[in-house]
Amino acid sequence: MNMKLELVVLPVSDVDRAKAFYEAAGFRLDLDKDVSEGWRAVHLTPPGSECSVMFGRGLTSAEPGSVQGLYLIVPDIEGARAELVARGVEVSEVFHDAGGLLYHGHEGGEVTHRLEGQARLAGLHPDRASYGSFATFSDPDGNGWVLQEIQQRFPGR
Repeated sequence: MNMKLELVVLPVSDVDRAKAFYEAAGFRLDLDKDVSEGWRAVHLTPPGSECSVMFGRGLTSAEPGSVQGLYLIVPDIEGARAELVARGVEVSEVFHDAGGLLYHGHEGGEVTHRLEGQARLAGLHPDRASYGSFATFSDPDGNGWVLQEIQQRFPGR
């Protein structure tokens, strides 16, 4: 049986603000359906992705900003970061983890990306290894995204 992840629901506090953010970041608007005062769905897709995000009114009871560790895989992390910054998105500097093991969490308003006690080191992975270089950003509610550079996938992927 094949299964494909195609949609992630994001909890947001202001639908129009979130829509403007994701459109400015380059996501394609697929749907904005406002059925009633209690229900609205906005569906957007990142460039080149088969998985989309949806948010709105009446879709989830999760706290705005509570979704963390959403990965956007890119072949060139420096280029992807530069494009997002040019579009007005606040993106962290590129980094890599000292030991290569990762943890996703939210500490004091910043997306963390490391194993507890492990250092987040500035710059590209020293060998520019696939899966080794990252940058992070958040939407206006704090839902956390991770850019990860992958130039060559692990076998079977």
